[in-house]
Amino acid sequence: MSDPDAKLKIYLLPNLFTAGNLFCGFLALTRIVEADLGGVDPQWFAIKEALFYILLACILDLLDGRVARMGGLESPFGREFDSLADIVSFGVAPAFLVHRVVLAELFGEHKEIGWFIASIYVLCGAFRLARFNCLAAMSGTGGGKYFTGFPIPAAAGMVASLTTFLIWLDEKDFRKGYWVYALPVILLFLSAMMVSQVKYPTFKKLDWRTQRPFVKTLLIGLGVGLLLVLWKKVLPVAAPLFFTAYLLYGFVRPSISRQMQREIEADDEPDDEADDVTEPEGDGPGH
Repeated sequence: MSDPDAKLKIYLLPNLFTAGNLFCGFLALTRIVEADLGGVDPQWFAIKEALFYILLACILDLLDGRVARMGGLESPFGREFDSLADIVSFGVAPAFLVHRVVLAELFGEHKEIGWFIASIYVLCGAFRLARFNCLAAMSGTGGGKYFTGFPIPAAAGMVASLTTFLIWLDEKDFRKGYWVYALPVILLFLSAMMVSQVKYPTFKKLDWRTQRPFVKTLLIGLGVGLLLVLWKKVLPVAAPLFFTAYLLYGFVRPSISRQMQREIEADDEPDDEADDVTEPEGDGPGH
């Protein structure tokens, strides 16, 4: 029997970030619907805005988890709210985006094939989030160094960044040819990866207050500065490479040494049982 005196804990700051995540997902869907892609000269402005909102939702999803953990503000409500926002921003919006840009016209009169491919991504994303929440409720912990399966925000980020790359090629009059078929294939692959058993680091052990070597700090600062100054030219190429590297790392990780794993994952703790420390985790990115 539930305790009538128990109060539902709803923390303001992390849930504001989650609400921003959900709002960005809704705005992305709105801009995708409004996009005019007909004719020989499609207008990509609305689609670019939708891509921006999806990537912004990824950043807000990262921040809500960091804020919740740093302030000890994790709660079951935050976890559930985060999952609901994620299925809109990182499930429905990217699937609808790919359908609008590629799948709607890819199969000619057989449009139901495009619908089906997009729905597979949404369904696998929902399964991914449901599995995460069930594991979190079963363990009752807020820790976890690894994700089981590719995180749905990373999957959405990869879809959005690859779409940005294709639009960038289109604006440069690059002959895409059969490359247009790559996006639905990648969408299906990401669907399978989200419900897979491949482990990915959460980077929750990354301490932003820790001291880092001078050269490493300088290189990171220069990289961030370059991205800010040349983001229009760098982002269409850098973002797909970043998400692809994270995707491939899950396959490469078991074959590299534990020392190298700790270097890459910014984990200073010995992890003789690292592979046993997986989901769940509290409010945060990458469900």
